[in-house]
Amino acid sequence: MAKLSDRKIKSLKVPGRYGDGDGLYLRITKTGSKSWILRIVIKGKRTDKGLGGYPAVSLYQARRKKEAIRSALANGLDPWEPEVQLAPTFREAAVIVHELNVPRWKNAKHTKSWIQTLQRHAFPVIGDKAVDQIGHRDVLSVLTPIWTEIPENARRVRQRMRTVFKWAMAHTSLDYNPAGEVVDGALPPMPKVKNHMRALPYQQVADALRIVDGGPSNVVTKLAFKFLVLTAARSIEVRGALCPEIDPEAREWRIPGIRMKDNEEHRVPLSDQAAAVLSEALPLTKSELVFPSFHDNSKMLSENALSLMLRKRGIEAVPHGFRSSFRDWAAEQTSASHAAMELSLAHKVGSTVEQAYFRSDLYEQRRKLMQEWADYLGEAAWPQSTMRQI
Repeated sequence: MAKLSDRKIKSLKVPGRYGDGDGLYLRITKTGSKSWILRIVIKGKRTDKGLGGYPAVSLYQARRKKEAIRSALANGLDPWEPEVQLAPTFREAAVIVHELNVPRWKNAKHTKSWIQTLQRHAFPVIGDKAVDQIGHRDVLSVLTPIWTEIPENARRVRQRMRTVFKWAMAHTSLDYNPAGEVVDGALPPMPKVKNHMRALPYQQVADALRIVDGGPSNVVTKLAFKFLVLTAARSIEVRGALCPEIDPEAREWRIPGIRMKDNEEHRVPLSDQAAAVLSEALPLTKSELVFPSFHDNSKMLSENALSLMLRKRGIEAVPHGFRSSFRDWAAEQTSASHAAMELSLAHKVGSTVEQAYFRSDLYEQRRKLMQEWADYLGEAAWPQSTMRQI
């Protein structure tokens, strides 16, 4: 008997039963509705079991239901009480795991790429297989073609597959992680690669500020970049800065924990120059955002806005790299303590035990350090309107 295919099922119109093999049939009624029936024999008695309507239950799902029922019978189990629970496909499990994690992920790019890497590399190979039917050989069939060609992506794919299978181990009959250590010996070792963000030597940062000031970019984007350099903050923190977080009188910016990498509030002391940048930026916004998008005032600058501006100006650095520029300057040109330098970057200082006893954020030391950084950058650190008045 020829097996059914999705194309054939769609073309079938004549009422009747069409076999797929091993007792599975597609039934078409006089009204044209289609449904699945499994014919089996239990204790010598033939029984027809409905498996659901088509296309709500696809051909693939109907076959999986058939296999699960026959497996239950073969093991002396009653497939009807309770009804056989099917493990999800890898695709279905990956979507579930992705949706579970979205609320805690702060980086929109990572959130999007997490599922996209699996869609591109894993789904075409194992996406339609039930998670409890996938073995390490299936995982290798995903990873082997990309392991040496695109190693960084391959690492991500494996890590994300491992996460999906960890979830499956807790929710299905899967009893080991096929993307775990079991595949280590079959994959060639990769060198550990540490990606460093492109950063300018601190001696060149003032020139970068001047180049940006002289370019044709939107004034809000220029001010956001200057504020990023002066505060040594992360791009997402600057682009998401809100007016209520700024205290002009105290010269302070309080970033709530929800936007911080470590989920803890961070106080940023504002130098005279950083405060001047805010004085120029705040009157330009029509929303709570300090540095809104040029195209939509209710949205923050896009992730690529600052990077694109730097590339167009020929500046060989990324926004995050200016944190490294600040850190190198602080280490080489100041007498600031190691803790003050690290806390200025919102980094944890010391071991977990030391952190439990070390409660100070060295705010006044950091205020002095940030003012020294702004003064080191010279006139380029001031907003252009202020410079025109000097």
